[in-house]
Amino acid sequence: MSTAEVQDAPAEAPGLPDYVLDANAVTKDEANWRHGRAPDYTNTRKVWAETKKANHQAGSLPDLVEKLVKNWEIEASYKTDLADWRTVDTSNYSFAVNGGPPQTGEHMLKVGTYNAIIEPNEFYCPAHSSFDASHKTFKRMMPTFAWEVLEVYSGPPQVSFRWRHWGTMKEDYVGFNDKGEKVSIKAHGGPIDIEGVGVAVVNDKLQLTKVEVFFDPMSMFRQMAAEGNVTKEKVEAEGRR
Repeated sequence: MSTAEVQDAPAEAPGLPDYVLDANAVTKDEANWRHGRAPDYTNTRKVWAETKKANHQAGSLPDLVEKLVKNWEIEASYKTDLADWRTVDTSNYSFAVNGGPPQTGEHMLKVGTYNAIIEPNEFYCPAHSSFDASHKTFKRMMPTFAWEVLEVYSGPPQVSFRWRHWGTMKEDYVGFNDKGEKVSIKAHGGPIDIEGVGVAVVNDKLQLTKVEVFFDPMSMFRQMAAEGNVTKEKVEAEGRR
């Protein structure tokens, strides 16, 4: 089965928005894209199709939730104008991690999706990495980072679900930690696989109004550094980013 076949919407889905039927729906939009054009998720979708754990029936609630979140991630990562985000109710939208304070869409647009989710730690610190720098850091290390819904526990308007995010550490990691040190981790070529829980409130258009994510933020870094190939180096402030 091709990636397109497993990702496309069921033919009969009257009344449902395209962003819950097609995982790549928003990439077809005319919008202000971060790099001047819509991103290409072909490789990521291929990895998802070949290595996912769940196999949801097209049009089922888990399938719809998975595609909604995937389209939200595309918009949050690549659409530079919040007004272009179709997956969220921009007047009510908020995002929070592990019970922390709610973040606005504007905040995520400013700092980036990685920086909005990761707290300062011994391997990485958002304060020392811009939106673009953070994406380059993690995407260089792990070119594809597939995402899936494993289970859905409750339906709209409050949707609770368990998710999985995974990829392969193909290149060395280089970033800056909470002490401003340059951290390097040698690529081990093995998997990085994290799981968590999400609680999302949606409106009658199935747009996100409130998103809360719960997971162990250190899980990814522990897996990156599993073989102990970590070096830390003090650098001058201007050398950061």
